Amino acid sequence: MAQQVSAKEPTAEQIKDQKIYSQFGVSDSEYELICSFMGRLPNYTEIGVFSVMWSEHCAYKNSKPLLRRFPVSGPRVLMGPGEGAGIVDIGDNQAVVFKIESHNHPSAVEPYQGAATGVGGIIRDIFSMGARPVAILNSLRFGKLESDRVKYLFEHVVSGIAGYGNCIGIPTVGGEVMFDNSYDGNPLVNAMCVGLIDHDKIQRGVAKGVGNPVFYVGPPTGRDGIHGATFASVELSEESEAKKTAVQVGDPFMEKLVMEACLELIDTGIVLGIQDMGAAGLTCSSSEMASKAGNGLELYLDQVPQREEDMTPYEMMLSESQERMLFVVEPKDEAQAQEIFDRWGVICCKVGKVTDDGRLKLFHHGEVVGDMPVTALVDECPVYDKPSSVPAYYEENAAVDTLRYEEVTDLGGALKKVLASPTVASKAWIYNQYDYMVRTSTAVRPGSDAAVVTINGTRKGLAMTTDCNGRYVYLDPEVGGKIAVGEAARNIVCSGAQPLAITDNLNFGSPEKPDIFWQMERAVDGMAEACRVLDTPVIGGNVSLYNENATGAIYPTPVVGMVGLVEDTDHITTQAFKSEGDAILLLGETRAELGGSELQYAVHGVTEGRPPQLDLAVERKLLDAVLGAIRSGLVRSAHDLSEGGLAVALAESCISGRIGANVELASNGLRRDVALFSESQSRILLTASSDKAEELRAYIAAAGVPVQVIGSVGGDRLRVNLDGSSALDEPVAEFTTIWEDAIPCLMK
Repeated sequence: MAQQVSAKEPTAEQIKDQKIYSQFGVSDSEYELICSFMGRLPNYTEIGVFSVMWSEHCAYKNSKPLLRRFPVSGPRVLMGPGEGAGIVDIGDNQAVVFKIESHNHPSAVEPYQGAATGVGGIIRDIFSMGARPVAILNSLRFGKLESDRVKYLFEHVVSGIAGYGNCIGIPTVGGEVMFDNSYDGNPLVNAMCVGLIDHDKIQRGVAKGVGNPVFYVGPPTGRDGIHGATFASVELSEESEAKKTAVQVGDPFMEKLVMEACLELIDTGIVLGIQDMGAAGLTCSSSEMASKAGNGLELYLDQVPQREEDMTPYEMMLSESQERMLFVVEPKDEAQAQEIFDRWGVICCKVGKVTDDGRLKLFHHGEVVGDMPVTALVDECPVYDKPSSVPAYYEENAAVDTLRYEEVTDLGGALKKVLASPTVASKAWIYNQYDYMVRTSTAVRPGSDAAVVTINGTRKGLAMTTDCNGRYVYLDPEVGGKIAVGEAARNIVCSGAQPLAITDNLNFGSPEKPDIFWQMERAVDGMAEACRVLDTPVIGGNVSLYNENATGAIYPTPVVGMVGLVEDTDHITTQAFKSEGDAILLLGETRAELGGSELQYAVHGVTEGRPPQLDLAVERKLLDAVLGAIRSGLVRSAHDLSEGGLAVALAESCISGRIGANVELASNGLRRDVALFSESQSRILLTASSDKAEELRAYIAAAGVPVQVIGSVGGDRLRVNLDGSSALDEPVAEFTTIWEDAIPCLMK
């Protein structure tokens, strides 16, 4: 039986009698189950280890039944969910590695470090697979930019992302941000990283080979981040502000050294298994590596580098101090590994060994202070199939007529208002803080449909994006889930790339509430169906639950991170209108769909009704046609229609190209404001040189996609005529000023 470590810690009997385990998020039934696995009462260190391994953040105990619904395999998938990141083949013995993760709760209480360490953690996930990180993206949500608190969170989250990414030398090339009262008090900070790897360099987090040494790499362990995983698995409260010690502190300069040393170590071919110490720190990395190999592990905690005095086994095992890794080599390779880390100036210490008994044993001061079955820690957490029920708001919204408000007649004024909405407005205030050109491989910078990074030594590139409209998902989770995948694919294709796969970040409220669990179920179903139809399997991701504020849950926000392959850099396409006289083509059908739209929110101040519908077969046909046209050299610019509909897409393409456009449209019986601001799905704006316009139109039409030539590029104004009369006639320069100044003015 494990011995008690510190007189300051409660005894195993006190933990049971006083239900101290409940403070760690362990329920009564879970505690009884742990006792049955142990065959005795767990001590303080052991219950701490179980609590983090059985948290939602590590065990997915409330979401695992839903995650099984995702398609996770495909002809290009080399590694799906279960490792640090997913891997997809891109040909020529190369693969792309990517994943997205959340750092929502830490960012709510300590925005700079919360965001910074979110970036650091996702970077480690990528290079622990053996890949060289080449790009970072993010997906952010905040309350409305009206209160000082929201401005503070926004400013410091962006600063934290910039501070970490810029220092480590990985370009932050894209992302998205939405502002809505739903996220007030509980911002969402999701970080994505993309890396490149050769097939023969792929690593796994496994503790192979009985008797092999286990090495700790990185800075000393401190008391920061203790119980970070359980902190992320409960609702925020007034007491959360006092839990800043659950937020880690990052050091990007150290991470750079650790990354380079680890990649050099992997290049030697001597690594048997490697994993980063992310959520739950030493606990998660050691137990997961042992479990995946079917082995046990002994850790000698006296050997763990410590930056604070008198750290207990509990503190060392649960600390989430940053920039730390765990790896396994054979004894004959110890000296070679040590030499690499010594040369990089990175701490590397032998802290354990692989065993064959299937147990995680912890030693401290010559005593056994923890002895737990690995399978119980990693594989035996109870999985809950929570009850679900249809929310009342969903049924009420079925009867809402989204055209019940008086028609907007000042369409120019409406467009200005929508362009000034922080969700639609220029994000230059954000991305100008990022070094998005470091490594000099960024071909498409932030601000277009998707970022594109070229692959050195080839004519290939990677397009990448993050997408989700939480308003759509709130109004109809299944449809909103489909749209999140569909819009991401549209952004990838508009950049000239073939969508490959997705990583997702499922941000929801408390699964204990049946209406929230219903949102989760329906959103996952919608996403899964879209992934199957569009051939974009889910290769990994993250679940972030318990995102609640004083007024209730955030909008359900299942963020999709998608990567696509540009086969030839000549195919790279941007949204900017290019040249005077180019023809403008509108693909897809426009319907009276304003539910969840930016016009509805910015002009009428509501989010209600049903969102736009999405026919996935139509979407697939559109994507295939557009990508084919781009690869045929017929397309000069491409931009998907999303927030703000056709009006915003036209304005953004004009602003990006610093040129005007002249458009003639038929309303087809729609109200004029609906024709311009509807957010109907499966629509894309293309331009072609005048001599190729008819060939492009015919190509798209032959693919069975509705298409019409609606005007031409030119001048310095955006002019739109509807049914022969003027609907918009405004200087592009004025739109540009409004769009560019919106966020900076709010942040003053």
